[in-house]
Amino acid sequence: MSKTFEVENKLPNIIGSGTKIIGDIETNGDLRIDGAIEGNIISKGKIVLGHAGCIKGAIKCANAEISGYFDGKAEVQGLLSLKSSATFSGEMSIAKLSVEPSAIFNGTCHMAGLNQEPDTADTANK
Repeated sequence: MSKTFEVENKLPNIIGSGTKIIGDIETNGDLRIDGAIEGNIISKGKIVLGHAGCIKGAIKCANAEISGYFDGKAEVQGLLSLKSSATFSGEMSIAKLSVEPSAIFNGTCHMAGLNQEPDTADTANK
């Protein structure tokens, strides 16, 4: 009988400055990007985009901190933090959002599960 298991990664993955990756990335751990990514990223941990970093594509992760340039779609289960040097273009689906002064946000935001409008059939019966 074989047993399937996921390797737990305690060290963050780092895409350094001057590195450009074209393609998709999937990781169980945290990921820090100081270079450029053109593609989709899936992480079970946190994605950190450094102030010189660039992502063009979609991200799906537990939490994210953006200080650089992001153009695409972000699906964050927890907190998305836009730092003061961040430029975010696109759409986000998040649980929590933090935006520092001077951050640039152009796009749409959907806060999943928070402050949803009540069903009109339920309110009519009350």
